[in-house]
Amino acid sequence: MNLIDETHDPARRSWIDSANGHAAFPIQNLPLGIFSTASRDRRIGVAIGDQIVDLRGLAEAGLVDDRWLAALVRPTLNDWFAHGPVEGRALRRLLSDLLSGEAQRAAVNPHLVAQADAAMHLPCAIGDYTDFYVGIHHATNVGKQFRPDQPLLPNYKYVPIGYHGRASSVRVSGEPVVRPKGQRKAPEATAPDYGPSRRLDYELELGMFIGRGNDLGQTIPIGQAAAHIAGYCLLNDWSARDIQGWEYQPLGPFLAKNFLTSISPWVVSPDALAPFRRAMPPRPAGDPAPLDYLSDDRDRERGALGVTLDVTLLTKAMRKAGHAPHVLSHGEAAAAMYWSAAQIVTHHASNGCNLMPGDLIGTGTLSTADAGGLGSLMEISAGGKAPLALPNGEVRSFLEDGDELILSAHCEAPGAVAIGFGECRGRVLPAR
Repeated sequence: MNLIDETHDPARRSWIDSANGHAAFPIQNLPLGIFSTASRDRRIGVAIGDQIVDLRGLAEAGLVDDRWLAALVRPTLNDWFAHGPVEGRALRRLLSDLLSGEAQRAAVNPHLVAQADAAMHLPCAIGDYTDFYVGIHHATNVGKQFRPDQPLLPNYKYVPIGYHGRASSVRVSGEPVVRPKGQRKAPEATAPDYGPSRRLDYELELGMFIGRGNDLGQTIPIGQAAAHIAGYCLLNDWSARDIQGWEYQPLGPFLAKNFLTSISPWVVSPDALAPFRRAMPPRPAGDPAPLDYLSDDRDRERGALGVTLDVTLLTKAMRKAGHAPHVLSHGEAAAAMYWSAAQIVTHHASNGCNLMPGDLIGTGTLSTADAGGLGSLMEISAGGKAPLALPNGEVRSFLEDGDELILSAHCEAPGAVAIGFGECRGRVLPAR
């Protein structure tokens, strides 16, 4: 597990003034991402305050260890993530020293870029994307709509459920959401038709990037799984519920999910999250214990993520009137996840599946037990039976053209400086 060290010191401040007290990117965070500007091609950067540190610039100027040079001048994070957690921690310490020590200011200053002047790109070349279903309250809420007497299928509490998504349609925050077309069958219809989805939805999730992978045929023991996670982001698994309802049997999600997945651009490291780890929620009485390959005392004690998740909605009418986004959801990831991040990784590789640096894994929709923390409109509107009334008089059962969804997240803990993930945005456009 990641340890608290000098990089987490609440007293540590940066000579970059905007970092001190920044809601998302103080010096205690230092997430990695890929950016470009009019004068810089795609490259690795570090977010701090309202600035980006150009890591390629630092590397070429000899300000980082020579053994890191080849990975840090790449236009994706895949090669760097393959270095693993020990090297990642060493780079974090170096950056923390460079950005807090006034003596380093003159050397680092030429390699700063304002975030407002930068375009963000996917952090990795994503070879594979898998989405899980570890949000037990979401699984229960959705299950009740289709199986009131048995919301959770018998395997749910034994095996982390997942499906293979589409890596080619993963996009960074800000990519428009073109309303998908597909086969839909209304309950009263005798046959399906084809057309734009009428029940477009979002799903509030966390994403995980794989760092060091495993060889084909090899497993990842649960006690080592956390070391294979390079970092976390926000993830919105856009979903066409009407297409999904018609197609998902017998093989599960397909076209209802693979038209777009949005992620936030900055990858928050496990080291940055160390002060916000907590114990996994105790399993309810009568639930089976995890099988041995998914059981680890340290993971039970520190495997949960103390991340607060928020979703807001901004409609076309609200934008025109200058209204603030409406809060749809506010809740804790730790309270939503039945399975931990380490259990997800271990199970994914438990059959010998080879995970690769830069692979993306989604947690599945993270809803809390209370109505204020639901992670999808499918739950908020009870499948459309209880439309949501917005403050401006509009109502929503599902997303309409012009609607914009904004996911955000932050972490707080006593004695620690709060950090954030930035935003994951997407605005719905009409079907083409």
